Amino acid sequence: MKRLALLVLLLSVALAMRAADPVVGTWHLNVAKSRYDPGPPPKSQTRIYREEDGGVKAVVITVYKNGNSDTVHYAANYDGKEHPVDGSPDTDGILMQRVDEYTAESVLTHAGHTIGTARRTVSRDGQTMTITFKGSEVNNAAYYEKEKE
Repeated sequence: MKRLALLVLLLSVALAMRAADPVVGTWHLNVAKSRYDPGPPPKSQTRIYREEDGGVKAVVITVYKNGNSDTVHYAANYDGKEHPVDGSPDTDGILMQRVDEYTAESVLTHAGHTIGTARRTVSRDGQTMTITFKGSEVNNAAYYEKEKE
């Protein structure tokens, strides 16, 4: 009986210690610290990530310099399989894989063709995030700061 109680206690502690995905939360683009090649960068961008079914559900709201905006939605697991992207004129699929606890790599697709790769890294303190994106004519490095909860 004592062994069973100890086992239950250890499992409870292990589950409690399981860290949430560090990307979960609301992130705001710091345009001044970002690099867009070619430009111009957006006027603003907010990324909202929530945990869902072993992966993330994301909403990305971008406001462009001309005042136009778009809202992109996707839910993807870190399984390397293609998941649908809604709301983007350029991307309709994403394949994500976890590199480590703080880093994920994605392949973005449109009409079945790869359009670029992205690498998302959250800082160890969980307060900043960088996303690099490389496509055939694009080489961007976006810097985000986490909204205080």
